[in-house]
Formats: sequence, structure tokens, C-alpha cells
Amino acid sequence: MLRTSMCTLSRLRLGWSTTKNNGAVRPPFHIRVDRRHLISKLLILRDYSCTISLAMGKKQLSQKVELPTPGELRLLQVLWRIREGTIEDIVMASAEDPPPNYKTVQAWLRIMERKRQVDHKQEGRAFVFRPLISRGDVHRLSIRHLLARYFTGSRSELLVELLNDEGISREELRQLEGLVRNRRKELL
Repeated sequence: MLRTSMCTLSRLRLGWSTTKNNGAVRPPFHIRVDRRHLISKLLILRDYSCTISLAMGKKQLSQKVELPTPGELRLLQVLWRIREGTIEDIVMASAEDPPPNYKTVQAWLRIMERKRQVDHKQEGRAFVFRPLISRGDVHRLSIRHLLARYFTGSRSELLVELLNDEGISREELRQLEGLVRNRRKELL
């Protein structure tokens, strides 16, 4: 009973009416309902953190990249150094003492694949992993995270904090001045 009344209320809000013939529901004449038309207008598919939107025949790929955890960052640093490698290569190239466990590295790499941070190809029986995100991407993502979380998105507040730091050297100050000068010329 409640279901019927809720459906009736929804139909009334939409302007739909029921006919006296078998209680069939039909929309008012000015609303054209075509499922294929609606589906072709907007179809959203979600695959992990990757969202593909198909709107009116145009494909847009937007990929949400997550900031790597400290463990994932250590693996990415190894992969950036060796460019690609099997799990065994990654364990051997790790500078940690003792080296990470093989199964732990394998589990992290699977998680990182789901996050679209690494990819693999199969060579014989071994999987060869390679990074999908660059060191620069991680740096930019980290800075954006830092700005949003601690400086309310203000770049100037971050720069002021860096300049007020007592540990900044004269050489670093000169580099910052040069970067600011170059950026100002680019904008003009």
C-alpha cells in the first residue's frame, strides 16, 4: 500500500498520469522517454578510482591519483631508480636493512596497481613492474596536499613560512628569488 502511494506521488510530481485502461502509466505528451537516448547522454562507469564519463559520445578520462603511503613511496623510489623490475629485483634494490619481505612487497604492488601508481607486464613466469606516476607528480600532489591541509590553499603563506625558516641558506634564497623573477616574467 505504501509502495503504491509513493509511486503515485512520484508520478504526480513528474506530471505522469495513469490511464483507465489496465492502470498503465504514461508520461505527459511533452516528455519524450527514450532509454537509449538517455543512456547515450550520460553513462558513468566506475573502475576503482578511475572514472570514465561518456557524455553525448565524447569520452573523458579523469583519473584520481592518491598520495602514496610511506611504504608505497619507498617502493616507488626504488622503481624510479631501477625503472622497472620484478618483485625480487625490487627487494634486492631496496636500501633497507633488513630488506622488505617478498610477500609484503607483492601485496603493496597489487594495492598500488589498483591505485594506478604502478603497472606490470608478464615476462615468462615473472611480473615486471614499472611506475605509472613520476617523481614530479608525487611532488606536486604532496605540495597540493600540504597546501590544502595546513595552509588553506594559500601559496603565499607557505612561501612566507619557508622564508621565515632559520635553516634556509643564502643559496636557497637566491634560487627562490630567481624562480619568482622568472615566473613573474612568464606571467607578463
